[in-house]
Amino acid sequence: MKKKKITRTKSSTTKNLNALKRGLIALFKDSDRPLTHKDICRLLQVKDKITKHQILFVIKNLLADRTIKEIGHGKYRIKQSQTFYEGRIEKVVSGAGYVICEGLDADVFISARNAGQTLGGDTVRISLTGQHNGKNPEGIVVSVIERVRKEFVGNLRIDGGNCFVTPDNSRVGTDFYIPKDKLSGAKNNDKVLVNILDWPKSAKSPFAEVSKIIGRAGEHHAEIHAILAEYGLPYEFPKSVEAYVASISEEISEKEISKRRDMRKVLTFTIDPHDAKDFDDALSIEQISDDEWEIGIHIADVSHYVKEGTVLNDEAYERATSVYLVDRVVPMLPEKLSNKVCSLRPHEEKLCFSAVFKMNRKAEILAEWFGRTVIYSDHRFTYEDAQDVIEKKKGKFVDEILLMDQLAKKMRTKRIKEGAITFDRVEVKFRLDQANNPSGVYFKKAKDANKLIEEFMLLANRQVASFIGKKMDGTPSKKPFVYRVHDVPDPDKIGAFSAFVKQFGYQMRLKLLKILPIRLIVFWQMYQERRRKYC
Repeated sequence: MKKKKITRTKSSTTKNLNALKRGLIALFKDSDRPLTHKDICRLLQVKDKITKHQILFVIKNLLADRTIKEIGHGKYRIKQSQTFYEGRIEKVVSGAGYVICEGLDADVFISARNAGQTLGGDTVRISLTGQHNGKNPEGIVVSVIERVRKEFVGNLRIDGGNCFVTPDNSRVGTDFYIPKDKLSGAKNNDKVLVNILDWPKSAKSPFAEVSKIIGRAGEHHAEIHAILAEYGLPYEFPKSVEAYVASISEEISEKEISKRRDMRKVLTFTIDPHDAKDFDDALSIEQISDDEWEIGIHIADVSHYVKEGTVLNDEAYERATSVYLVDRVVPMLPEKLSNKVCSLRPHEEKLCFSAVFKMNRKAEILAEWFGRTVIYSDHRFTYEDAQDVIEKKKGKFVDEILLMDQLAKKMRTKRIKEGAITFDRVEVKFRLDQANNPSGVYFKKAKDANKLIEEFMLLANRQVASFIGKKMDGTPSKKPFVYRVHDVPDPDKIGAFSAFVKQFGYQMRLKLLKILPIRLIVFWQMYQERRRKYC
């Protein structure tokens, strides 16, 4: 029997292909990852060869009209209008990284092969390519907008004819290739400062030159100076700044004293670490009556010497703060100011900003005054000296030290009762030999003398903030001012902490937000006790 020939009209075949095309486009739009031909057949539950060939035919058409694009070999995704994002790339040792972008809820993962010629910290432009492990969006670096820096510190490695510098900061993400004629005399295993010259498109590593030989890697002096260079800490001051400071007089004129509250006859002293070179705060005490004392907290008046619009002010602005290393300080101000003129050294008159409080034995504030003063420091205590007076109840200014210790303890008790968080921790300090090399370590624990200074400094900060922030009638002031404000705890972090302490048998009542700081202290202390017992 002759079989009937089944004929399909051109229009019906076209309709089928168009329907398949619409189905594939919808499938690509719904997918958050690239799809292969095999993926499509599986998702559409297609098993017959004819339909599989039709799907392949439609894929080629979609590629031809640029509806989809091929991501990798045999992998396709919908071609969307490209959106670019900008952010800073932070790299890990593998060379991959993450970019934090405004407008995106999560950091964008950048694989090492998609990071291009970037260094950790560079500002880059990226486009999104998909999802990484179903968590973070994944992207590719399109261009580098701005280099984080051009100078880097690292160790020189010479292996045969190849010279490379491995940066101290592993997050830079690459080594630097140094041509032999750019070594500047540096030898293998030298700690050096390099400057980027170029990064050819075909090169894996950027080309650089040695701009400074810091010393031998591993040596104390070289490593300290490497830290200074790595973070751009200028150890020396420009000559123009040094010249300006040299012209500043150390003498205090009678005219300047007449503008200030004269407290030179009030007993004043400093309490600082034994190795301190600059004394920027002092305490004073004067008895007013049987149950009243005036306690002064004095801070060196640096603004009297650092005037706006001067080279000194510009340099201080650039440095922003003093940086303390193990064996030295990178000061914000030249030594003449930081260690002499603005240091409240014993037996010298100094200009200060002061907060003066009239207090009774209960540590209640009866009156307060804020303003410019001139003081005279009668004595310099180390923390150990002051602690010795407190413990033995004898020594220089013993009555005054003991009274201030009692007031500080009452203020501390009240502060903690009202919900202040205190973290009493042991601090690790280094002992240095005469060459400033670490010779050992010791544990520094805050004792009563440390807490005495802490409480009066907190008192001054708190009352000054209240004074600036409120008018005489108690209503908020609109004066511009820099406040140090701690936000309420992050609910997610508190929840995680609650789950953590629950493992040790403790339950946090998170609804009691008003006493949350106190509860955190209690739970933290209980956790530490349990940890010491079982760990």
